[in-house]
Amino acid sequence: MGVVNVTPDSFSDGGRFLDPAAAIAQAHKLVEEGADLIDLGAESSRPGSAAVSAEEELCRLLPVLRALRDLPLSVDTVKPEVMRVALAEGAAMINDINALRAPGALAAMAAGDAAACLMHMQGSPGTMQQHPHYDDVVAEVKAFLQERIQSVRAAGIAPERVVIDPGFGFGKTLEHNLELLRHLAEFAALGVPVLAGWSRKSSLGTITGKPAGERLAASIAAAMIAAQNGAAILRVHDVAATRDALAVLMAVEKK
Repeated sequence: MGVVNVTPDSFSDGGRFLDPAAAIAQAHKLVEEGADLIDLGAESSRPGSAAVSAEEELCRLLPVLRALRDLPLSVDTVKPEVMRVALAEGAAMINDINALRAPGALAAMAAGDAAACLMHMQGSPGTMQQHPHYDDVVAEVKAFLQERIQSVRAAGIAPERVVIDPGFGFGKTLEHNLELLRHLAEFAALGVPVLAGWSRKSSLGTITGKPAGERLAASIAAAMIAAQNGAAILRVHDVAATRDALAVLMAVEKK
């Protein structure tokens, strides 16, 4: 999954692809590099970010979404009104950091046949990194995602449409993130595909001391560990390099 943020303030590439032409070109570039799916986000969810209106989010998103209708697209949004428009425009997936908990979100997804990615987040983007706390991060995140899987199924969303994401960096300390990565296979055991998003994140900066633009090697290392531990989808900014690393991993593991 290649990332294209149509925002002025995302933590890694904020502002680079706010212009629709730049976002469209970047999406095509990532597909050429080997992305199977493009994740379009028009509202930043970086730590400390503020929400934007549905109108502003759609104003950023729609020109890009409509120009890329020939590509497999995921739309990263928490708002049911944005979900409905994105699905009507042909989005193949809704990637919701709020796990379809907003009023009307389940109904918006149940009305179509697109995939839904359900992510765990403690708190909100504005507050999530202030004091994240868990007694047992793996058990608590797993229980949350299991409950959300059951809720979406009860709403009429077929199991084969569901993906889960433990939400690395969303209301977690470095050690929380590492513990989830170590135990990622437990999430794969829930019976639906697991998405892992480590690309350029601040935990990698804490480990390496590098700024966001210099975390490629660390991002690839985390992605490969996630793949080995059961991740079916890797959400990345650097598609070509991650594809190369994944090809080596797959060659080694091939039997």
